[in-house]
Amino acid sequence: MTRTGAARRAAVLGKPIAHSLSPVIHNAGYAAAGLTGWSYTRIECAAAELPAVVAGLGPEWAGLSVTMPGKEAALAVADAASPVAVAVGAANTLVRRDDGSWYADNTDVGGMVQVLTEAGVVSGATMTVLGAGGTARAALAAAARLACPSVTVVARRAEAVDELRPVADALDLALTGAGWSEAARLTDADVVIATVPKGVADPLAGTATWRPGGVYFDALYDPWPTPLADSAVGAGLRVVSGLDLLLAQAVGQFEQFTGVAAPVEAMREALVAARR
Repeated sequence: MTRTGAARRAAVLGKPIAHSLSPVIHNAGYAAAGLTGWSYTRIECAAAELPAVVAGLGPEWAGLSVTMPGKEAALAVADAASPVAVAVGAANTLVRRDDGSWYADNTDVGGMVQVLTEAGVVSGATMTVLGAGGTARAALAAAARLACPSVTVVARRAEAVDELRPVADALDLALTGAGWSEAARLTDADVVIATVPKGVADPLAGTATWRPGGVYFDALYDPWPTPLADSAVGAGLRVVSGLDLLLAQAVGQFEQFTGVAAPVEAMREALVAARR
């Protein structure tokens, strides 16, 4: 349903949140789509605080974007959820339905599939994921949609890989775990996705064993480029940044919140301008 009447609100929740560029993207979309009265803000919110924050929102709230560390809490607070959010065990999107209930989705997954496909990833590609946190969960779901035969997850803690196994099982995806000491060797895959915090993967830049013609996706976008992204460019790989995913997942949220087709180019231009 298109929501173009009375003033409506949306926001991104997370902690820390001051750095988020989501308001830039969504507000540019509202302006370009003629959604007068719509506004999108930031709310500083830890995972434990999320249920109370959501419960306190009035009927003018149409949707919420949820970033770290609240994605699992967002799924738990929802009245219903998409199959992909349930399989992944995390939601980055909460949509207010007409009856006042909240519906959870994970647009990170569709966004990741989109940016990887646009970068040339084809069905059946081999994949290595660096890191085993929340973004790695979305990467597993993207791998399943891309019909990857298996995924190797490289993590600093073996327990973190074990926590992903139920996700892989739910997605009917073969998962192999590896320790961080093997990370450089395992960059020899069709697709390498880095989901680790800033600086963690930097030491791999000088030892990565890139596969010619491969794709490297780094979930970071600040700072950019990362040393590992520079290494991938130097080896001739196609490189995708966290900004590409940020836009793609926001487009999915925008359309669910508003019921209006997203003005993607206007949203992209605003994001690029904000990063200059």
